[in-house]
Amino acid sequence: MVRRTRALVALTLLASALAGGRGDEDTGRPTLNWYNFPDDSGALQQAADRCSRASGGRYRISYHKLPRAADGQRQQMVRRLAAEDDSLDILGLDVTWAAEFAEARWIREWTGEAKRRATEGTLRVPLQTGTWKGKLYAVPYNTNTQLLWYRKDLVPTPPTTWAEMIGMSRDLARQDKPHYVEIQGAQYEGLTVWFNSLVNSAGGAILDPAATEPALGPPAVRAASVMRDLANSPAADPSLPNQMEDQNRLAMESGVAAFELNYPFVYPSMKANNPELFENFRWAPYPRVDADRPARPTIGGIDLAVSAYSRHPDLAFEAALCLRNRENQLTAALEGGLPPTLRALYDDPAFMREYPFSKEVLAALESASVRPLTPAYQNVSIAVSHTLSPPSGIKPESAVDTIREHIDEALRSEGVIP
Repeated sequence: MVRRTRALVALTLLASALAGGRGDEDTGRPTLNWYNFPDDSGALQQAADRCSRASGGRYRISYHKLPRAADGQRQQMVRRLAAEDDSLDILGLDVTWAAEFAEARWIREWTGEAKRRATEGTLRVPLQTGTWKGKLYAVPYNTNTQLLWYRKDLVPTPPTTWAEMIGMSRDLARQDKPHYVEIQGAQYEGLTVWFNSLVNSAGGAILDPAATEPALGPPAVRAASVMRDLANSPAADPSLPNQMEDQNRLAMESGVAAFELNYPFVYPSMKANNPELFENFRWAPYPRVDADRPARPTIGGIDLAVSAYSRHPDLAFEAALCLRNRENQLTAALEGGLPPTLRALYDDPAFMREYPFSKEVLAALESASVRPLTPAYQNVSIAVSHTLSPPSGIKPESAVDTIREHIDEALRSEGVIP
């Protein structure tokens, strides 16, 4: 009765989406429904069209845009999968969702020849995001990572550590020059990403390798201290407690900042919106916590999974491989600004021209960290971001103790966040 009720609710909420998903099935050509983030560049639609043609009439891929916010994307898929909705075939998952969806048995494992083709030539760290309990459940479609962006007219040589960067900001402030360090300080996923990058860069992790209990420890205290120190220094933008990636971009483009920790989308934006400042807009590796230990920035991106309820799973695996092939990943990179997950593309001349920082992105990806791999990730992220907000109020030791307590509770809880 519960399952039937949930199915009816999901079907009522999403009747229009279901109605458009099976138009070719009466003619013998299945329609594979691909649900992914809303891409404004046209790259995803191009991929769907290319792969439909390449199938030789065996299937057609219909690209459906999920809500723009990640929470809305997850919520729609969770509700429909919980209702065993068989109109979902290929799922574009945020890199933090594979463990949750796999544990709930909503997605199929990649095995055999499909797994071999999916992993061949794919960057190692992005593959970790789609792996749960040693099995591959989702394959990387694109990835992302932050770099340090800075103004060369203010900072001839970029800093290599957080302490050095805060010191440079303080010196610029004394000279009454632009000096802010733009970073994501609002109470949301971006704050968790900042903390995760710092913890891993300090040699630690948020969870133990088995994802059964919190790790944290001295590296987490060190990470929280860096966040507090920046937030209480001249480097902090007054809007830090409310800032997300786009606010950071706008602040840098307005000329009030000297540094920015952000994703590569800021490069074409600066070029278009402030050509004069763009002349001095440069990039460098993510800052280190310790001078003798490489930084490990957190990666993002989208992984492709096949729904457990798809009526055409074999075709869905084949189509997913096509969607993330070399041609489609290159289009997504050049038109959509999404770094690829295929190693060979980082040597492609077209990609290197569009991404003059491709070597730095690749180096960051090869040493990157992933967010905690656990079905309880949503609870873990909330525990981190709520405890560390606002960054200026962080008391490192007690904050880490609080995070540990909340994560321990999250890992012991059962069920999925609706």
